[in-house]
This record gives sequence, C-alpha cells and structure tokens, in this order.
Amino acid sequence: MNESVIIEFIKILLPAAAVLYAMYITVKSFLNKEIAEQMNSLKAKGVETMLPIRLQAYERLSMLLERISPNNLILRLNDSSYSAKEFQHVLTTSVREEYNHNLSQQIYVGDQVWQLTTQAVEDIIATVNQAADALHPEARSLDLAKKALEIQAQREISPIVQALVEIKREVRELF
Repeated sequence: MNESVIIEFIKILLPAAAVLYAMYITVKSFLNKEIAEQMNSLKAKGVETMLPIRLQAYERLSMLLERISPNNLILRLNDSSYSAKEFQHVLTTSVREEYNHNLSQQIYVGDQVWQLTTQAVEDIIATVNQAADALHPEARSLDLAKKALEIQAQREISPIVQALVEIKREVRELF
C-alpha cells in the first residue's frame, strides 16, 4: 500500500510540476519582453532629448571654428592703434576665451571632432605667435595680420576646415 500511495503521489506531482515550470517560463518570457520594451522606450526618449542638445553642440563648435578662423578673427578684432605685440595678445586671448566658453561641448560630440577642434585652436594660436615672432618689435597690428594670413595661406590643409568637415560627417551620421 505504501508503494501505491507513492506512485499516485508522483502521478499527481509530476504533471503539477510540469505545469508550474511551464507557467514559470511563460511569466519569465513575458517579463523579459516587457523589460526590453521599457528599455527601448527609455532609449528612444533619451535620443529624443539628446539629439537637439547634440545638434546645438555641433552648431556651437562650428561657430567657434568660424569665429577663430584667421580671416574672421582679424577682421573682428583689428584696431590700427595696436602694436603687433598688443594685437598678438588680443588675438590669442580671444581664441582662448572662445575655446574655454565652449569646453562643455566636448561631452556631446565625438572624440574625433573634439580632437580636431582642439588642434585647430592650438594651430591658430601657434600661427599668431609664429607671425608675431617673425616681425620686428615696432611692427603694427596690420603687419601681424598680414603675416598671420600669409602663414595660414601657405598651409595645404586648414585645421579649421578639417574640423568642420568632421563635424558635418558626424551630424550626417545622426540622421
């Protein structure tokens, strides 16, 4: 009698365990699907929120690069009353201020864009300093402007153009 009770118990327990296991698998699958859907929804909302911020960062870096290009920089800041050394200080200070004002944009753009932007800033400062070093001590701001533009024109590839091309490439990847 003992064996028959155990067999009857197993006959009831095995189907119940199979049903319970099937329910566990079904619920687990359903919950995993729900979690995945919620994660996708959160990602979509994140992209929706971040896209305008990223585009604004690209716009600001483009503006930075345009503002520090030698032609624009010299036209905007030139004052014939400056000596070459004074103008050198004005130009390099302006470039550094523009760059520092946009430092936070590096969070929103790719590493390559940020690296090229930084290189362009450093190149402009180096160009201004190189032009100033090539002038005699009594030189005026116009002499510095001419020399800086001359040095910049000798370059085959402008670091500013390289950075702007990379910005455009990254923006195209967003869409």
